[in-house]
Amino acid sequence: MKVYEIQGAFGIDQLKEVERPIPVPGPGEVCIKMRAVSLNSRDLGVIDGFYNPDLKAPLIPVSDGVGEVAALGEGATRFKLGDRVSGIFTQSWISGEATRDNWVSALGSPLDGLLAEYAVLPEKGLVRVPDHLTDEEAAALPCAGVTAWHAIVEEGKVKAGDTVVVQGTGGVSLFALQFAKLHGATVIITSSSDEKLKRAKELGADFGINYKQTPEWDQIVLELTDGRGADHIVDLGGSATLNKSISALRVGGQISMVGGLSGYQVDGFAIIPAILRRARLQAINVGSRDMFESMNLAIRQNGLRPVIDRVFPFERTVEALQYLAEGSYFGKICIKF
Repeated sequence: MKVYEIQGAFGIDQLKEVERPIPVPGPGEVCIKMRAVSLNSRDLGVIDGFYNPDLKAPLIPVSDGVGEVAALGEGATRFKLGDRVSGIFTQSWISGEATRDNWVSALGSPLDGLLAEYAVLPEKGLVRVPDHLTDEEAAALPCAGVTAWHAIVEEGKVKAGDTVVVQGTGGVSLFALQFAKLHGATVIITSSSDEKLKRAKELGADFGINYKQTPEWDQIVLELTDGRGADHIVDLGGSATLNKSISALRVGGQISMVGGLSGYQVDGFAIIPAILRRARLQAINVGSRDMFESMNLAIRQNGLRPVIDRVFPFERTVEALQYLAEGSYFGKICIKF
């Protein structure tokens, strides 16, 4: 089978397409014939050596994908041949609270990921995906979808009448928009592109703020909420946005810290405003299998569809990653096998 590997040197251009034997499932395992994967900013971080400069090579990157059950190991009974399944990001996080031990079971690093024609995973680390979704749409669910579900539903407990601010128009952001609207919230979305804001409104966003034109976007949020502030803010910017998120928050509101697109170190953290707002800062790191299955049920029952920006063929994987690095996408970038 064909796979892409990190072989020691870091960088997109150092990713190598190689041949490996088709893996055979052991007891309790499932062999999946991959149909599609989706890309996340984390995948770039792994490939560039940002997360672990001492990464053990060779490693197959990319955590998110969907495929068809091609073979079952001894004692594997959760699925049948032909089922369409997706791996959960953290293979050992099934339910309840995560532990530090769970992080060693993340796909795409430290475990081999899914940028391969076949993959073998424990059956407990798989879920069925909604039938109405295309392969590319289903491949978008494991990280972006579950992260947004965790933030909006599991931790945020967003309800009708709440005001939710979502930063950006990538995969997590657009899932958060959809889940917040599903629960009856008013959604304010930020972007540097008027065209992307227009598209976000077509998906249901109530208000859009161009943060390039209006750097003090937190003040616009306060104006839109009559000075009260937002109930919930999904913060993906990190260093450049966290203080503004605190400024835009209502007293007792919650910030879901999801990413650090502008950096992971916050200089001059606004402690006093955070205290005055009784701000609740909740870090979100994807989610459990139970969360994934709950999200899938909501997607299935409400006919939701992930937003796909572009689909690349497997042989153009490097081009797909370069497109991800450019940051001009709206929704998810996928690779089709």
